[in-house]
Amino acid sequence: MDHLLAAVDLGSNSFRLSIGRVVQQEGAAQIYQIDRLKETVRLAAGLDADKRLSRDAVERAIEVLERFGERLRSFHPSRVRAVATNTFRVARNTAEFLPRAEAALGFPIEVIAGREEARLIFSGVVHTLPPSPNKRLVIDIGGGSTEVIIGKAYEPGLMSSLYMGCVSYSRQFFRDGVVDAHQMKLAELAARREAEVIAKQYRKMGWKEAYGSSGTAKALYAILTECGFSDRGITRAGLNKLKDRIVRSGRVIPSELPGIKVERADVLPGGLAIMSALFDELNIDVMHTGDGALRLGVLYDLLGRDDQHDKRDESVRQFMKRYHIDVNQAARVRRAALTLFQEAGIKDSSERRELEHALGWAADLHEIGLSIAHNDYHKHSAYVLGNADMPGFSRDDQRLLALLALGHHGKLAKLEPLVRSREEWLTILCLRLAVLLFRRREDLDTLPLTVSVRGDSIVIRVRQDWLADHPLSDFTLRAEESEWRKVGFSFELLEF
Repeated sequence: MDHLLAAVDLGSNSFRLSIGRVVQQEGAAQIYQIDRLKETVRLAAGLDADKRLSRDAVERAIEVLERFGERLRSFHPSRVRAVATNTFRVARNTAEFLPRAEAALGFPIEVIAGREEARLIFSGVVHTLPPSPNKRLVIDIGGGSTEVIIGKAYEPGLMSSLYMGCVSYSRQFFRDGVVDAHQMKLAELAARREAEVIAKQYRKMGWKEAYGSSGTAKALYAILTECGFSDRGITRAGLNKLKDRIVRSGRVIPSELPGIKVERADVLPGGLAIMSALFDELNIDVMHTGDGALRLGVLYDLLGRDDQHDKRDESVRQFMKRYHIDVNQAARVRRAALTLFQEAGIKDSSERRELEHALGWAADLHEIGLSIAHNDYHKHSAYVLGNADMPGFSRDDQRLLALLALGHHGKLAKLEPLVRSREEWLTILCLRLAVLLFRRREDLDTLPLTVSVRGDSIVIRVRQDWLADHPLSDFTLRAEESEWRKVGFSFELLEF
């Protein structure tokens, strides 16, 4: 295997595009980055007091995404993954902005949760480090959030995403770039308050090696070493010397700080305060930098999906075990739902493939709500799938899982504000019918019905003898007619 994958990282400070060539060597796949683009967008700086992105910030983002889109124009959708982080998570007008952003890029954009961001960052960093039996601490100070992870080999153990970043803190505490001792102390105290929530657990787990990734850590490493403030990476003593230098100058003056990039100057004070607070709260002695980051983690995650080692499959298996799923029933429903999906006539596309994946996972997990309560269990299932931390799943992935879980039982009208396409309705149909067929939790030699769909017309052909022998199923199938009519479909039941 030798092909290209692309990752787009839409951060709160910078947008980045990485293209990697996958090479299979002696049974192991490696990614060699062949092209990179980075543009400073400062999206987090465009958030107003109501957490709405300004028009200028949106336009800056769109212009960059159009340029990225040109570079990716020849890529197949399965070879590209675009992820958006903290600012997209917190902005109240993300839903208004996202369609324009996706149109400019030419590919879907996933708004990922903080823990998923942490998982991908850890993967990206450790793939660039030499093998080690030790636990490793990885810290990524982004523009709007900071991810802190402890893991071993390629597996993260503890993952946290803290609501503080170099852009947001620089705006909050160092207005107009002015830095004094008082404001630096306030920024550090605020960061320590955020970090103290996780500090005890992280110190208890412990680690042997600490690494910083992305812009803030690399900038601090370059400045400390080139200014002679540290000769062995990022250290507490070196950070204190840098703080003293900046406070004496009253602001970050690039000419006084060898190693700093001009575009990093405005956000360095906030990043410095956060890093200092983390060193104090976590008792870090020395930190090195890792070349990998979120975008490389995304590339390796894409590679895993391509090699049939999708992290989402692993998450589903863990959830099935955690919530004591009846695996035999889940397998029955999965097989039937996917068979019906093939009959539903959804045109082949990237959306179809994602819907098929989601249908299989939803069939596996549709009963997790039973672990909470039988009454309205489908609502409990939907809540868990929509809100739990599910490694590998984006927010939109989880939205779809929650929608399918909610729709597999009960009234359909409640779904109208949530369903985005005709194809999503048909996927819900397949899961509903599969659950209905296996209500008795018994195997069937063959499915007694088939599905055909033309436009908004659903036709179910079902064996007459089976209906006669299953009066409850007969009653439930006929009740589906009124449910589907309420949401704009005709539903015809034909016996043969």
